[in-house]
Amino acid sequence: MILGKNVNMQPQHKYARIERERRFLLDRFPSDVNAVRIRRITDRYIDGTTLRLREQSEERGPTIFKLTQKVPARASGAQEGLITSMYLTKDEFCVLAQLPAKKLSKTRHSVPPFGIDVFEGALEGLLLGEAEFDSAAAADALRLPSFIGAEVSADNRFTGGRLVRASRQDVQTWLLEYGIRLSSL
Repeated sequence: MILGKNVNMQPQHKYARIERERRFLLDRFPSDVNAVRIRRITDRYIDGTTLRLREQSEERGPTIFKLTQKVPARASGAQEGLITSMYLTKDEFCVLAQLPAKKLSKTRHSVPPFGIDVFEGALEGLLLGEAEFDSAAAADALRLPSFIGAEVSADNRFTGGRLVRASRQDVQTWLLEYGIRLSSL
């Protein structure tokens, strides 16, 4: 290490953690699963940054506000990147929510080890499942249930930061490449 930088001259990420996730398209919501938790999520991707402002609520719990930075880092297997999150008060969230941003809303159904996102608005009909892992070996060992469709872990078009900027037509075209149709509004 030289002056707080590693040998690749990348800044250290003292507060970031490695995020390993695999993402999958679903052609329909599985009928044979029980969600252990359901959360309503509204993300605001702040224009010109890698920052995401999140409001998350569930029926029997407090609303949670977070500011997150995701920095992608390619690796083989599961999508990897660095993630840093900071919890906010509602007042702090309201101040940051005034920044120009693109908004994405979804409902996340936790069906361990998957979170199944059911998108709303222009992306209604899009179903995306993701699973997070502590290690590359755990990601590689994931057994896929029958409700999982195509894996899109390496397809950056199916990240929140990209989906928030996509039109419904864009998403329909992308899904057709995987043999999946976006349901009608």
